[in-house]
Amino acid sequence: MTKGFFPELAAGNIRKNGKTYVPYMISSIITIAMYYIICSLAVNPGLTDMMGAEPLTYMLNLGTWVVTVFSVIFLFYTSSFIIKRRKREFGLYNILGMEKFHLAITMGWESLITAAISIGAGLILGIVLDKVMYMILLKILGAGVPLGFFVSPAIILKTVLLFAAIFLLIFLNSVRQISLSKPIELIRASSEGEKEPKTKIAMAVLGALFLGAGYYIALTTKNPLEAFVLFFVAAICVIIGTYLLFTAGSIALLKALRKNKRFYYKRNHFISVSGMIYRMKQNAAGLANICILSTMVLVMISTTSSMMVGMNDTLAARYPNDLCLYALEDYGAQQQIDDVKKLQKEENINVTGESEYRYLSFAAVQDGDKFEALNQNGNLNLVGRVAILIVVPLDDYNEAMGKSESLEDGEVLIYANRSSYDYPDISIGGETFTVKKTLDGFMGNGITAANVADSYFIVVKDMDIVRDIYGYQEGVYGEHANDINHYYGFDTDEDEETQVEIYNKMMNIGLAESRAEAKTSFLGLYGGFFFIGVFLGALFIMATVLIIYYKQISEGYEDKGRFEIMQKVGLSRAEVKSSIRSQVLTVFFLPLITAGIHTAVAFPILKDLLAVLNFTNVKLYLIATAVCYLVFAVMYVIVYIFTSRTYYRIVKR
Repeated sequence: MTKGFFPELAAGNIRKNGKTYVPYMISSIITIAMYYIICSLAVNPGLTDMMGAEPLTYMLNLGTWVVTVFSVIFLFYTSSFIIKRRKREFGLYNILGMEKFHLAITMGWESLITAAISIGAGLILGIVLDKVMYMILLKILGAGVPLGFFVSPAIILKTVLLFAAIFLLIFLNSVRQISLSKPIELIRASSEGEKEPKTKIAMAVLGALFLGAGYYIALTTKNPLEAFVLFFVAAICVIIGTYLLFTAGSIALLKALRKNKRFYYKRNHFISVSGMIYRMKQNAAGLANICILSTMVLVMISTTSSMMVGMNDTLAARYPNDLCLYALEDYGAQQQIDDVKKLQKEENINVTGESEYRYLSFAAVQDGDKFEALNQNGNLNLVGRVAILIVVPLDDYNEAMGKSESLEDGEVLIYANRSSYDYPDISIGGETFTVKKTLDGFMGNGITAANVADSYFIVVKDMDIVRDIYGYQEGVYGEHANDINHYYGFDTDEDEETQVEIYNKMMNIGLAESRAEAKTSFLGLYGGFFFIGVFLGALFIMATVLIIYYKQISEGYEDKGRFEIMQKVGLSRAEVKSSIRSQVLTVFFLPLITAGIHTAVAFPILKDLLAVLNFTNVKLYLIATAVCYLVFAVMYVIVYIFTSRTYYRIVKR
């Protein structure tokens, strides 16, 4: 063999198999570009110098790991389509005298050419788009766009090494498959799906149990703390259940329909059911992947977009006043508040509103209407029962809220911020109070608003009762007990820059907070979430499109023979085409429908999970979810129309 034989053969093979190689290389190029972009953004010095850079950098680094894992799984998965289509070709080469060693060399050159083109073009695309993405991110964060062009040699090297390793592993896996197969097995590999799939009842039942468990967790979890702990458990259960049901459950259902003679022995049902049995076996994993990726896209984009749009509402809930001071009662609280008021006069700050009150806040374990301060010591069984009690004297409540409520001995007013309180009494540490009234609202407090557990605001008759409850929780928690706090918050019509300056001076007096100062951190966190959500959403959409494309090609080659056979046994071309279209549509849109169901079921637990991040605008989230699903469904239909044309061209040959 001449020196250039194998490179020329490899290049020719790639050209001849352009329908499979070109989409694979395009997706590889995009994946590599997006990996470079997110890694480059994470180390971009322009971001590290911004306020709110810490949460944003954390989100970008987290996104880097997600893209890394995705790249490995996605490229391995898509390469499996190529090797399946090529096995017949390699089997013929082997029969014609080419040894397995020579096949490995040919595959090595194909992998080298593919990797070189993909990595080179991916880096060029990534470097070109990096500045664009940087500008988009700064626009989201409301920051100015600096001049200059940032290119990181370290990130380029990191990208080359990672994807070179991935392509090497893909090559070794392909060689393994070819070397362990006999020539006749390679030739028959493309028609492995012709055998009727076996019914796996146990797998189908197991899939239903996993899916049911995931749905149950999502629908029954109410506490945000529980949601934070159980969300990933529910997600894993749903993913496993989806794969098992697409693989085994669909086949079991179709075979059950086939056993129903009244249903099955009709021309349309006979053809569609029998065809879908084979189709499900061949494409179950692909359909499950499309379903999971679609669900991830819907969840990520709907949650992050609603958080970004509703950021100002969340900011207002977390920081109800423009500026505020938290002071401990036993450590000169009143003096600190007086110093803040003195500062307002010295700086000529126009105060447009004030709020001042005392409160005691501590964690307790809830059992119905009974609340006990308990040392949990990391007991996860108590996570869903933890609540925060905020106790306020009646005079302070009336003054802060402009009310004129009254209480008798043993009576309280109560407000629940996330769940309702429907009991007539409330017991705190063994002392029982009668709930005179449940309140519709409560004065703002940023620290208590940040609590991820259910919070109960309890108005008691006077400060003596507050101190009694303080003594009770101090007896349980000891040195870890919370002190009685004074809250003083005020609003002003000064600009945000001035508010930040006042905040910095208030920090010299005591523990202070500023909505204007916190806005940059919120932008960094929520803007980072939104950017990562859209970024990964675009990546997953690309993966979905490619999987759909390869699925259509695979089905086209598989259905070509069936198309011809059905015509030979008497069916007209129009009937055959109608039957195949019915099967394709049913299977094709099954992942979209299932993804919609997954997203709808996940809504309650995601709503509670967003509450951990202080996002409580359920209506906005519901609208965002519905809009995302409709837009995604339209995109899905467009992808179907374009890929189905390729399918029909293959079938009609």
